[in-house]
Amino acid sequence: MSGTPERRGRGSDAPRVVVVDDSPFMRRLISDVLSDAGISIVGTAGDGAEAIDVVAEQSPDVVTMDVEMPGMNGLEAVERIMDETPTPVLMLSAHTDAGAEVTFDALERGAVDFFAKPGGEVTTGVSREGERLAQAVHSVADADLDVAMRESPTPDAVGTGTDRRGVSTGNAAGSANGSAGESSSDSPTETGESTAGVGEPTDASADGEADADLDDPLTVIIGASTGGPNAVERVMAALPAVDCRVVIVQHMPEAFTERFADRLDEVSAYDVREAADGARIGAGEAVVARGGSHTLVDSYRAGRLRVKLDEDDSRQVMPAVDVTMESAAEAVDDPLVGVVLTGMGSDGADGIRAVAEAGGRTLVQSEESCVIYGMPKRAVATGAVDEVHDLSGVADAIVGGVA
Repeated sequence: MSGTPERRGRGSDAPRVVVVDDSPFMRRLISDVLSDAGISIVGTAGDGAEAIDVVAEQSPDVVTMDVEMPGMNGLEAVERIMDETPTPVLMLSAHTDAGAEVTFDALERGAVDFFAKPGGEVTTGVSREGERLAQAVHSVADADLDVAMRESPTPDAVGTGTDRRGVSTGNAAGSANGSAGESSSDSPTETGESTAGVGEPTDASADGEADADLDDPLTVIIGASTGGPNAVERVMAALPAVDCRVVIVQHMPEAFTERFADRLDEVSAYDVREAADGARIGAGEAVVARGGSHTLVDSYRAGRLRVKLDEDDSRQVMPAVDVTMESAAEAVDDPLVGVVLTGMGSDGADGIRAVAEAGGRTLVQSEESCVIYGMPKRAVATGAVDEVHDLSGVADAIVGGVA
């Protein structure tokens, strides 16, 4: 992975961070919280224009970026930074519907990830979430920025594809298929890496129409974390409209998952919505696990899943990929596919093992196409992964095999 040369050259040193916020109080608070966690603050800025100058001067490993600022806002600053001095950016977003919308815009412009500012009293909230904020900074610092920029949909590509009504809107996934830098080997590697789907777009990925003929109803569980929103969007935009039902588990706060589902609904041939307790999912339908709870596959009958929400907070993340995959492995007796995409940590590894033990197929995203090769790496380490694919080949691989 090419990553960020400056960061990788320093090995295990603490990330160097520039903090951008129009509030002097918030700049001090965020700087203090990160400093207490051993992270080096090398500069601060009060607006987007100042941020561009400070980033150019300091060459930090990470920029924490507020969204709403006078003059040049965070969205414009992200775009300029990515054009002029590419640097991993962590957006600090309001825990609101409006904050969710602008956050996804920032991810499209090249930001690597986001951190939802806690609601309520600011000082208490940020201080309480300090450990999580520091973890997010470390995660973003380790991101492969080349991949993050390559996989970010361009404004012209966002919302493209053929939606479930058959209205042609272009194709976000197909536009990047076979793009330079997304590598594959000539033959499968020892971990089962495959080159299937890499290169010219197939009929399925080009227009959302299925040329796959499934003998039985197919259930797909997709899990992702850092870098996941853009990756999941590409997979769903390219997934053919076949007898398939999909559950997506993206590590994301509750205020963001409904908007994420709406965005996937716009680019996909599937009817996508946020998971609700007791919801049923049939052919051509997908749900996004609701933030702040786990989504379990409670039952499966006549090609329809029934899901229930659980707020057990004993897991490190919520929603957890493992919870959804393990419950699906137990409930689904038709073909089942488990997919792990880019992300930090080990969530999904136990789920992949459960899917494999239940006789399902297991796929992960390749290291070369991951923003963070953490979750896929841990899944591969279980020995239960059947295939490894570049992101451009994942959708075709989902429907291309027999579970």
